[in-house]
Amino acid sequence: MKRIKSTFSIKNLENLSGIKAHTLRIWEKRYNLLEPERTDTNIRRYSLDSLKRLLNVTLLYNHGFKISKIASLNEEEIPELVRSIALKSNSEQVAINAFKLAMINFDYDLFDTNYNEILQHHDFQYVFLNVFMPLMRELGILWQTGAISPSHEHFITNLIKQKIHLQTETLQRKKPQRTDHPIFVIFLPENEIHELGVLYLNYLILNSGYRTIFLGQSLQTTSLETLYSYNSKFYFVSYLTVEPNKEEIMPFLTNFHQNLLEDRDSKLLLFGPQQIEIDTDKLPGQIELFRSVESFIAKYLEETVFV
Repeated sequence: MKRIKSTFSIKNLENLSGIKAHTLRIWEKRYNLLEPERTDTNIRRYSLDSLKRLLNVTLLYNHGFKISKIASLNEEEIPELVRSIALKSNSEQVAINAFKLAMINFDYDLFDTNYNEILQHHDFQYVFLNVFMPLMRELGILWQTGAISPSHEHFITNLIKQKIHLQTETLQRKKPQRTDHPIFVIFLPENEIHELGVLYLNYLILNSGYRTIFLGQSLQTTSLETLYSYNSKFYFVSYLTVEPNKEEIMPFLTNFHQNLLEDRDSKLLLFGPQQIEIDTDKLPGQIELFRSVESFIAKYLEETVFV
């Protein structure tokens, strides 16, 4: 297991902050904003404290502060100013930077305070699509390039999951569900464990007033057949992030169609990046692909869909 990352290259800092390495070197030399250590081969290495400081500086810089003004602030003034701006700004990128800062610091309080402030201006659907999803895309790149560790990614992902669970539970307790339409069965196929997408889809469908059966991750197709003893028509919903892989995805869809859809009035609705591996020319009509949540909402969650 990887340990929590504690030193960073200047390329790591560039990826995390969005500030070019050349600019970082200028800031370092002219304003003494960063104090790297040097390896035996004279390569810059930056501490976790340096990264935290840079993320704070970047947030202020992107919010219109001149770098000379930021450099004149003391160590206590910078984080105080950052928190104030993060909580008052409606900018999605400012919110994303604040969440990244919370992740690097493993700071639950900053995450929660920032999240609650955003909810005062936007509903949860907006926050998820315009803040959490772009944040997760950025973190995916940062993880792949080694700028952050799995510990960072897991910390922030699980906090986002907590918020989805809370929103979903509130809906289940308070919002009546329509009983005159097909039930949405939400699941991930075998070996697929990336559940953030389906957790959100479950929330979205419930928020539109429809019933769901949420089954979670890594489910065998054969286990879904039991559902037909409960009802005769379902809309199966899944999000394919990495599984089934390129070689297995078409056999998976063929098997799913033969065992769960054929001669029935049910459908399989698919989201996620693995769609790219699907041969659409061989796709049965009962299996539909969605590139965006908006297109799914328009087709299945608008009031006119079942008229």
